[in-house]
Amino acid sequence: MQRHRTLARPEWRSEVERVGLTYHSVGGTQTYWDESAYWVFTAAEIDQIEAATAELQEMCLAAGDFILKHDRLTSMGIPQAATERIRETWRAEPPALYGRMDLAYNGHELKLLEYNADTPTALVESAVAQWYWLKAVFPGADQFNSIHEHLVAKWRQLAGSVRQPVHFACEPCDEDWMTITYLRDTAQQAGLRTDALGMTEIGWDGNKRGFVDGQGCAIETIFKLYPWEALVSDGFGGHALETMGTVQWMEPIWKMMWSNKALLAVLWEMFPGHQLLLPAYLDGPREMESWVRKPLLGREGANVTVKVRGITVEATPGRYANDDFVYQHYMDLAPQGSQRVVLGSWLVDGEPCGIGIREPDGYVTTNVSRFVPHLFA
Repeated sequence: MQRHRTLARPEWRSEVERVGLTYHSVGGTQTYWDESAYWVFTAAEIDQIEAATAELQEMCLAAGDFILKHDRLTSMGIPQAATERIRETWRAEPPALYGRMDLAYNGHELKLLEYNADTPTALVESAVAQWYWLKAVFPGADQFNSIHEHLVAKWRQLAGSVRQPVHFACEPCDEDWMTITYLRDTAQQAGLRTDALGMTEIGWDGNKRGFVDGQGCAIETIFKLYPWEALVSDGFGGHALETMGTVQWMEPIWKMMWSNKALLAVLWEMFPGHQLLLPAYLDGPREMESWVRKPLLGREGANVTVKVRGITVEATPGRYANDDFVYQHYMDLAPQGSQRVVLGSWLVDGEPCGIGIREPDGYVTTNVSRFVPHLFA
């Protein structure tokens, strides 16, 4: 695992926009997509990452059973109104599309940092932009990246069972619209009919007891890039729970168990000392001198505190601060002693199929931390 510097393509902005990556800069000045560097892995390292991701997925499946068997949903801050629907969908196994595990890796050890299982972004850059970068800059090299093919294959598998059109919805955010536009394209490539709308455009037909789009058409299958914890607590949350038997939601509501960072403590309780896990607790840092405190339902690196040898080295602001946190052992994210790096390991239909790399300037990875492409030789 080595980081290399290189020259970005002269027209890199138009090149990545051409393949759908419109969120490539922050505020017009800060680079988000950064192809002035790239990471090189060996084939053995890629095999290690793929195998570790698959093993972690199996552990998370076991954790779902454990959480429900031991009634841990309430202690995870999940509203009581959602618990029965989580149990029902876990048993029924409705379609689940994709997720991203964030991993720390120093070239030897891999450790799970968290699982973005409900509304993961950085998808277009991982699945598409870095692949076209590779073909343009290193056409003879390879990349751990079959995300696109896996997504199309999953939609093709669903084509005969989901009710169409499949609606895709998100909030009015450039990055989110870019993501659902791409996901919608993968569904269309698989032959499905689709439509897109904003979350605020979703209506409720009180007479038919169902959700409708802006044209009054019934919404029966919907992919929403909108967190379940927000959905169940807003004005229409009760309707979403009420109609779960007739509306197919993707991702399914049981993913509230995996997108919740209490999962990290559950995994450590179930698999103490496991080589792919960091110690994690809900009741405080315990014996740990260096630790990271994360809100259970936090996003984009907000409200995270990092302590190293008893000293607070970073504390990010945000809107997720409350009394519900997980304390996870700190691991240095700089495998070469300088640039910190986080691997986003992607799964589609539970299968590992690619990675994307983020480079935080500080100790915490945020939504503006640079995305850097990779290859393996």
